[in-house]
Amino acid sequence: MYVIKVKGVAKIPDYVQLRDDAFTLLAYFRVDRPEKSLEKLGLGEKAASIMETIKQMPFGQIKKLEL
Repeated sequence: MYVIKVKGVAKIPDYVQLRDDAFTLLAYFRVDRPEKSLEKLGLGEKAASIMETIKQMPFGQIKKLEL
């Protein structure tokens, strides 16, 4: 799974994209509201570690997550 952190502009907030190995979009959520999207994907128990990785990432980069 890949994660992309996207910087918002003006009134558009910062977002995160989660994509699978074929780069298909799995989830798209605000950085400050990940709970529902991660639960829907079945990643609720790993939400804390995923969000820690996202917080440390710079905007505009793609990172592979090993879950």
